[in-house]
Amino acid sequence: MATSSRVFETLKVLIIEDKEHMRALLRRLLNHIGVRITHEAPDGTAALEMLPSLECDLILSDLSMAPMDGLEFARKVRGAKNARAASIPIIMISGYTERAKIEAARDAGVNEFLAKPVTPQSLISRITEIMERPRAFVKTETYAGPTAAAASPATMPAPAAGRTIPPAPRASWSRPSRPW
Repeated sequence: MATSSRVFETLKVLIIEDKEHMRALLRRLLNHIGVRITHEAPDGTAALEMLPSLECDLILSDLSMAPMDGLEFARKVRGAKNARAASIPIIMISGYTERAKIEAARDAGVNEFLAKPVTPQSLISRITEIMERPRAFVKTETYAGPTAAAASPATMPAPAAGRTIPPAPRASWSRPSRPW
């Protein structure tokens, strides 16, 4: 079932990107697909300061920023004591699409990974995936974030000592823009 543009109109999105031109591009893309409310932060540190006072349904975060990058930001959000904040879906956006970077994003609790250059179609695809096929949220001693699509926290095995339970890949590696 396709997500209607009316659903996009109700979304409140936080954009975290250190480059102003990229924030503007993401804002325009979101407006183009119907999103009316966006908030912006230039890095993970600023976003963490803003998050408690924002009504936010989705976070778009760049991977590579200073002083706090997208991975550290995602880990801090997932580790938040506030369950609502900790479970906000995160789409990581990056021009770095090496397997290690994508797996690091997955292990940090990111819901989806979007390779640059971002297009309206790719953005719609990731947002629709999150909205139409939401994954259960799991929190263990070593991992917090979305589970695999078919799993639920109640049916997942406990992690072995010192190990994490990252979400299982959702798609094959032949589709590098969205490996899980």
